[in-house]
Amino acid sequence: MNIEAIRRQLNEQYPFFNNLPDTVFNEIEHNALLVNLEKGQTVFWEGDKCRNFSLLLSGTVRVFKVGESGHEITLYRFHQGGGCILTASSILNNSTFPAIARVDEKAEALIIPAVLVKEWIGKYEQWRNFICGLLASRLSDVITTVEEIAFKRMDIRIAEYLMKAFENNKIFLAVTHQQIADELGTAREVVSRILKDYEIEGIIKLQRGKIELLDLKKIEKMLEL
Repeated sequence: MNIEAIRRQLNEQYPFFNNLPDTVFNEIEHNALLVNLEKGQTVFWEGDKCRNFSLLLSGTVRVFKVGESGHEITLYRFHQGGGCILTASSILNNSTFPAIARVDEKAEALIIPAVLVKEWIGKYEQWRNFICGLLASRLSDVITTVEEIAFKRMDIRIAEYLMKAFENNKIFLAVTHQQIADELGTAREVVSRILKDYEIEGIIKLQRGKIELLDLKKIEKMLEL
């Protein structure tokens, strides 16, 4: 491990590391691991013991639950500069991981042993504030997800999903109906039915494994109602 290169990356992506003493980087050099994670690789299964905490230097990890019906619901994603609060919680409580964490986009991660995570929380205010900030942010994400599932119609949720996906003038979206269903916590059949309605209305055109945007203004108008 090139500790100076790692140090530069941490200082850039996790700015609070700039205010931590050199002993932290010495501990990283002798105890942490730098790993590459492939897309689709499972980081944690539900029930796993959390023996480390990942600082993402690149890529994206999705954290989700699977219900008895087999349907998935995304709890949150974390990217470079972030971290998984469920991992931190499991380490601090000596409990098992309560969901599944899987790589969405090929990632590079610095793996910090659980014992260091606990030590740093007690010794360094900057690290403690980082973990607390993750908790506040992820709790807000999860509450928003629960509210959407409980109170918002699925056709509106799918319209919002499409609106976000087609940002930056995208015309084609490479995604399957099952992937949308997993993201929103519903059945593929429900997604297919609603997307078919949108196709009939001239909003989108459905293709195998792909959705073509035809009329963004109709989505915008739908979300204004």
